[in-house]
Amino acid sequence: MKLALLDQLLAACRDGNATALATDMASGSQWLVTSDTCHGETALGPAELTEVRTALNQDQSHVIETTSGQSIFVDVWSPRLRLLIVGGVHTAQALVPLARIAGYDVTVIDPRTTFGAPARFPETHLVNDWPQDAVPGLKPDRRTAMVTLTHNPTIDDPALIAALHSDAFFIGALGSRRTHAKRCERLFGAGFSENEIRRIHGPVGLAIGALTPGEIAISIMAQITAVLRKAPTAR
Repeated sequence: MKLALLDQLLAACRDGNATALATDMASGSQWLVTSDTCHGETALGPAELTEVRTALNQDQSHVIETTSGQSIFVDVWSPRLRLLIVGGVHTAQALVPLARIAGYDVTVIDPRTTFGAPARFPETHLVNDWPQDAVPGLKPDRRTAMVTLTHNPTIDDPALIAALHSDAFFIGALGSRRTHAKRCERLFGAGFSENEIRRIHGPVGLAIGALTPGEIAISIMAQITAVLRKAPTAR
């Protein structure tokens, strides 16, 4: 690997940015590709660039075969996915193991120590601070999803405000449509635009008829996955 590309790759890893190193297996030519940039000694064709970015989006390192007969190995370097769960409720207890199975590092945030307790969430990173203090310190980025589950505006709203100020790829809030409408009114009153508020998936979760905490957790994890993988969904 060229030293300049190595320096850029290491910098991307330090900054938590997903990056793909594409290598022409015949010529040895290399390109460092992100969601919006491409660096290399030569140009990478548009079709090949699209395929590399597809691999990057899917977190899948593999060889792509181009129409011109090239074999390009795409080595994906992605930071760990993170899920911040606000509210140590029953749904959170079901969501934590699902998120771990899907490859997420999980943090549960709840200032109420009765809910955010190690007995309820063994071997889980717990933060017993108010979300307005906890979320900025956790620095949500483009590999971070956040879900609020308490139905309590004094806990959920500050968490959503902090998330809207971040690059989190997914923001979700549990509650009925009526509850979410009132939530949006409060956020609009706090100075957020309609486009910014649309980043919030509310009510969070795919429409699968979920009733129990476990089923709701499945619907939430499915929606997070769909947004991450840019898969079309209908609600």
